[in-house]
Amino acid sequence: MKTFCGRANPTTGALNWVEESDEYDYHQEIARSCYADMLHDRDRNKKYYEGIRAAVSRVKARGERVIVLDIGTGTGLLSMMAVTAGADFCYSVEVFKPMAEAAACIIKKNSFSEKIKVINKHSTEVTVGPDGDMQEKANILVTELFDTELIGEGALPSYEHAHLHLMQAGCEAVPHRATVYAQLVESEQLWSWTQIRPIQVDGHVLLPPAAVGQCPGVPAVCDIQLSQVPPTAFTPIGPLCTMFSVDFSRPVSSAARSYTCRFVVKAGGRAQVVLSWWDLDMDPSGSIVCSMAPSWTYSDPQEYPWRDHWMQSVYFLPTEKSMCEGEELRLTVFHDDYSLWYSLLDGEQADADDNYSRPCCTCQGHLVWTRPRFGELNDWQRTESYLSALRSVLRPDSVCLAVSDGSLLPVFAHLLGARKVFSLENSGMSKQVIEQFLEANSLKNGVKLLAIRAEQLTPADLEEEQISVLMGEPYFSTSLLPWHSLFFWYCRTALAGLLRPGAIVLPSSASLHLLAVEFQDLWRIRAPCGTCEGFDVSPMDEMVQQSLDFRESREAEPHHLWEYPCRALTKPCPVMDFDFQQCVPEQPIISQGTLPLIRRGQCHGFALWMEYSLTDDITVSMGLTKPVNEEGECVWSPHRKQGIYFLQTPWESSDDGWTAVSYNLTFDPSVGDIKMDFSAIQP
Repeated sequence: MKTFCGRANPTTGALNWVEESDEYDYHQEIARSCYADMLHDRDRNKKYYEGIRAAVSRVKARGERVIVLDIGTGTGLLSMMAVTAGADFCYSVEVFKPMAEAAACIIKKNSFSEKIKVINKHSTEVTVGPDGDMQEKANILVTELFDTELIGEGALPSYEHAHLHLMQAGCEAVPHRATVYAQLVESEQLWSWTQIRPIQVDGHVLLPPAAVGQCPGVPAVCDIQLSQVPPTAFTPIGPLCTMFSVDFSRPVSSAARSYTCRFVVKAGGRAQVVLSWWDLDMDPSGSIVCSMAPSWTYSDPQEYPWRDHWMQSVYFLPTEKSMCEGEELRLTVFHDDYSLWYSLLDGEQADADDNYSRPCCTCQGHLVWTRPRFGELNDWQRTESYLSALRSVLRPDSVCLAVSDGSLLPVFAHLLGARKVFSLENSGMSKQVIEQFLEANSLKNGVKLLAIRAEQLTPADLEEEQISVLMGEPYFSTSLLPWHSLFFWYCRTALAGLLRPGAIVLPSSASLHLLAVEFQDLWRIRAPCGTCEGFDVSPMDEMVQQSLDFRESREAEPHHLWEYPCRALTKPCPVMDFDFQQCVPEQPIISQGTLPLIRRGQCHGFALWMEYSLTDDITVSMGLTKPVNEEGECVWSPHRKQGIYFLQTPWESSDDGWTAVSYNLTFDPSVGDIKMDFSAIQP
C-alpha cells in the first residue's frame, strides 16, 4: 500500500506530494539513527560490559537472584551482556517499535530469548505484578538514556519513576554515577556564534541592536565535537569545575535544582562561554570510567575514544563580563528535568535565587539565525568579499532587491550608495530582526522590507521601479543540503519580469564541487556492525540496508565537516554549474566525468559543496576554505553544512584497487534535487 506525503522542497520552495510506503517513517528512523555509532563505540561498550559484570557479581555475592531492567535497550546489546554476565532474567524496555522489533530479532539470533523479555513501552508505562509486564521488581538497573547534555532524553524522570515503581530498595545501577564538569572561558570564536559584532562599511559602523546584545540567546544546547576547537581558540578564566553528580543507584529526583562552584579567576579576561562535559562511573568505586572529555584533555590524544552520539556542550552566558586575575567568582548550573543552563556571579553579588526559568531569546535574532549563521555574519573576510562585490556593481541610480533570509546585504547596499533598496523576507520574524538593525542605526528609511514571496511581488511593491541589481548570499533558513540554496535561482526566475534589461545578478553563478574523502572517524556512523563485543547484531545491518534500498536512490547527508577530520583522495573538482544570469531551465542538468585518485587511502564517500561567483573575480566557498595540502588535509567552512554521500562499502586503494572515480549527477529542476551515482574505476 502507498501513501502520499506532502514535503516542502527547500530548493524550489514548492510543496511536493511524494509517494511513500506505509513504512517510510520506520525506514527513515532506522537509516538515520545513531545506533551504528554507538555499536562502534568500543570504549562505551567495554565500560558498560565491565560495569554490568561487576554489578551482577555484587548481587550474586548477596545471595540474590539477579533481575535486570534495561531501559532504552535499543539493539538489546546491554541486556545480552547482562545475561552473559550471569543475570537470571532481564526485562528490556524500548518505546520505539521498530527498534523493539530489532532487539527481539537480535536477542533471538543470539539465543537469549528465554532469559530476555522485550517490552515495547515507555518505561513509565511498564507495570509489575502477576499480570504485569514484569513479574517482579529488578535489582539491577541498566540504562543508556543519555545525550550530549546528559539529561536531555528525559533520564531524570525515567530514573525517578523506575526507583519508585520498578526497582527493589538497595538496587545496583549501571552506570552508577554521572558527574558534570564545566570550565569558564573567553573565546572570540565561540562567542561569535551568539552575538553580532559591529561591522565597518566604508566609514559607517553598523551596530547590532541593543536587544540582541542583551539577549540570553536560544535555550537549546550547542553540542559540538569540542576536540576540533583547539585550546588556542579559548583562554580559561577559571579551573575545570565539578558542578554536580547524580547517583543512579538511589532514588533520583527530576525536580529543578541548582549547584554552585566557587573559584578564583586564574587569568584576567572576558567571561563569555562555558565548556561542559560529563563522565560516567560504571561502578561505585569509580574504577570503571567512561569519559566525554575532549581529546585535548588527554596526555596522549591517541587514547581519546571518538564518538558522535555523545559530544560536548557549549553554553553562552547572557552577557560577557570582564574579569580580573584573583577575583572570586561563582559559576552556577541550573537544571530542570531535561536541560542545563549556567549563570555567573562575582563575589560581591547576592547569591543566585531559586529562579529556575530557562533563558530564552527575547530579541528574535537567535530564533532567526542559527549559531553557524551568527558566525557567518561575523566573518569579516566573507563580509569584505560581499562588500567588494557590491562596490564593483552599485551605481548612484541602482535599484536593488535582496533575496535571502535575515540578510544584511540590503543594509550594505544602502550604505554603499544605492538609490533604492528592497529586501524580500520569507518570514515576519526575520523582517522584524532586520527592522531592529535599521532602527538601531537610524536607517529605517534606507531599506524597504517586504514580507512576501518572489512570485507574489508586483511592480507596485517596488514603487514601479525596475530592479537593476538582484542580490543574495544566498542563505535560507530552510536549506539543509548545499544545493538547497539554489532557491535563489528559482526566485530569480520568478522575478525575471521585474528585472531591468542588463540587470546584474549577484552572485552571477554557482558551482557544485566534489571530493572523494577518507574520514578519520565519521565513517563509523554508517559502517556495518556485524559483531559487537561477541554478539551478532547483523539484523541491524540488514534493517539499515533495507531502509537504504527503500529509497529510489541514496541521498547525501548534511554535516558540518569542520568537526570531522578527513583526507582528500582526489583533487576537489567543480562538477556542475548553475548560471543565475539565465532562468532555471526546464530540462535536467546532467554532469558526468571522472576524478583520478591522487592519494592512497580508504574512500568512505564524497563531500559536496557549493561555491558562488559574486563577480568575475570574487568567489565565496561554502566548503573548502583553503587549498588541500600535500597530506590531503581539508579545512572546511564552519558556517554551512556540506553534503556527504556515504559509500555502502568503502573503496580500498590498494595496488589492485580503484584508480579513479566516475560520477553521474543529474539536477532535476522540477524538484530542485540532485540524483547521484558513483562507481570505482579499476586499473
